[in-house]
Amino acid sequence: MAGELRDNRGRGEAEWSWPTIHPEGRKFGLIAVGIALVVLLLLDWEILGWPLLALSAGVFAFFRDPERVVPQGEDLVLAPADGLVSLIVQVAPPPELQGPDSTGNPGLGPDPVTRVSIFMSVFDVHINRAPVGGTIRRVAYIPGKFMNADLDKASEDNERQHILIERPDGRAIGFTQIAGLVARRIVPFVKPGDIVAAGQRVGLIRFGSRVDVYLPQGTDSKVLLGQKVIAGETVLAQIGAQQLIEGVSQ
Repeated sequence: MAGELRDNRGRGEAEWSWPTIHPEGRKFGLIAVGIALVVLLLLDWEILGWPLLALSAGVFAFFRDPERVVPQGEDLVLAPADGLVSLIVQVAPPPELQGPDSTGNPGLGPDPVTRVSIFMSVFDVHINRAPVGGTIRRVAYIPGKFMNADLDKASEDNERQHILIERPDGRAIGFTQIAGLVARRIVPFVKPGDIVAAGQRVGLIRFGSRVDVYLPQGTDSKVLLGQKVIAGETVLAQIGAQQLIEGVSQ
């Protein structure tokens, strides 16, 4: 049940259930089903109709919105997206997230920080979630290209949307939704001034893409290159914690 408190000592209840379909995707699924039924029933083209019907199920699955159990902790930074950790690099935050805005709200500094990039394939859940709780201070949409989102330069060249969240302690965390080869629409659920909880749904990107997270100064990633992460559940970092973590693929 959504909103139920659960812990690592067995408190709460857990059961499997079918994920819901986000309203943003229902129209696409229904359109796909309608086309499949026309081809299958009216035109009697079974060789094309059945694959189209299977594709319709895939469209609904793409927009699935499963419940997540969000870890609670003041200094935790959670993964904002499902997918593969494809890059962990030291870079300066994008200019759109740097410095104060027109109202004086602080942004990120110009110095290099750790950026963790999460690549979402078409098979991943594409609902994005807030990595921390706080107030949305900035939502900046930048039009651009639609190159492979797995490439490093996609952070600067592709269509993207920057979001800055100010925590209650005044520390700001920025992340960027990046469109990819197939993705053609970044859909925000929030606007400046909104207050969000860690793990809350903040947007989606249609059909394959990437999300970059800019960790605060003095903070290392707790996930490894090549690791699969889950939005709203995987702890990406703990603010102020620096530690080399190694893993072996097997």
